[in-house]
Amino acid sequence: MSDTVETAARTAPAAVIVGIDGPSGTGKSSTSKAVAAKLGMRYLDTGAQYRAITWWMLSNGIDVDDAAAVADAAGKPEIVSGTDPSAPTIAVDGADASGPIRTQQVTAAVSAVSAVPEVRTRLTELQRAIAAGAPEGIVVEGRDVGTTVLPDADVKIYLTASPEARAARRSGELKGKEAADLAATQAALVKRDAADSGRKTSPLAKAADAVEVDTTELTLEQVIECLVTLVEEKRSA
Repeated sequence: MSDTVETAARTAPAAVIVGIDGPSGTGKSSTSKAVAAKLGMRYLDTGAQYRAITWWMLSNGIDVDDAAAVADAAGKPEIVSGTDPSAPTIAVDGADASGPIRTQQVTAAVSAVSAVPEVRTRLTELQRAIAAGAPEGIVVEGRDVGTTVLPDADVKIYLTASPEARAARRSGELKGKEAADLAATQAALVKRDAADSGRKTSPLAKAADAVEVDTTELTLEQVIECLVTLVEEKRSA
């Protein structure tokens, strides 16, 4: 019996922590979910948590441009992330927030809220706890995963793409009244990149030991295959 247990332990894939960073429109979410699903791992979208706390601020009358007010309220909402890659969830104070957090109003405010150190401290602690509680391993996507949230992640990947390609993808994700022309979408992406890269606390940045993957000319399937290979190599090392 002991031999069987030992054999199983040797052949079971190692539980690795994967951090995927990069600006929006690079395919982070689609890629991260697919990689986690293919490899039997959990999945966490840290950006959804920042959107969730931003939505809560807007819904509760907090002035998102008042950093002190945002800081004071940062600990109030209860944010729960479901980590099943096939059906990830995000709830705020027990209510499903997956739809409301994707509105343009939240998108326009999330950089300001995300720049508040108290918000980042609160969510970073939550993200680390979720990663530590995933025995199957986890794919965590965001903008500061490899640099701040999980600096000791086993695999770090930084996705990038041209502004034109990112705008086309982002515009394609928007529906109905939320849809915008490409020029406006690209301008919004560039503006958010500047805000996120320039903030003092945990800016958007590529970790020194991250593998950079330019997705501009790649299909989603090609990006997924590339990342699955990187993770499998780490598992078998």
